[in-house]
Amino acid sequence: MKCPHCLESFYENWHTQPFSNDSAGAECWFVAHQRCPACRKMIVELNTKTPASRTALCIPIDSWQVYPRGTARSPLSPEVHEQYASDYEEACLVLSDSPKASAALSRRCLQHIIHERYHIKRRTLSEEIQGLIDSKQLHSDLNQAIDAVRNVGNFAAHPLKDSNTGEIVEVEPGEAEWLLDTLEQLFDFAFVQPARLKQKRDALNQKLAAAGKPPIK
Repeated sequence: MKCPHCLESFYENWHTQPFSNDSAGAECWFVAHQRCPACRKMIVELNTKTPASRTALCIPIDSWQVYPRGTARSPLSPEVHEQYASDYEEACLVLSDSPKASAALSRRCLQHIIHERYHIKRRTLSEEIQGLIDSKQLHSDLNQAIDAVRNVGNFAAHPLKDSNTGEIVEVEPGEAEWLLDTLEQLFDFAFVQPARLKQKRDALNQKLAAAGKPPIK
């Protein structure tokens, strides 16, 4: 698994401790915890299970990560504007509690970037994604990642995702994570790389000016 604190991968080694059954005995509750061998921080989950029989081990039903809150992702570069970073960071924070809410925040963030950074506004998010792809402003890998947002999210089955991007609706498996991954790629392409290229160009122009030569454009 990947540590939600430091993102290092390691083999799971959960320690579980039962603490309660419900009134009908249909479910049993456990606390599961382990320590990341890389950063040495604790990871804690609350699990609910159902007994298969009087003698069998409990069968897992569901689990919730209670510490840390959310899942760590690579920190955003300062070049990413706050208006986009805030939605992204909140989407990361609520991912483990509500993938639906996380996906809604990510869709809204994606649409905001398409509107403000690429000046594309259409009737639906799907049409705006297509408009961005058709504009040929992105590299092919990022085009494919953004185009997959429509397919992974199954926009045809959930039209509110397309027409009202901030609506909290059902999500497909892996959809919320895919949106966050796609936003990270788009942030890097749209904000980080241009800012770093400008820094390098400005530094080179200073050297050229000191040597009495014309700047590059």
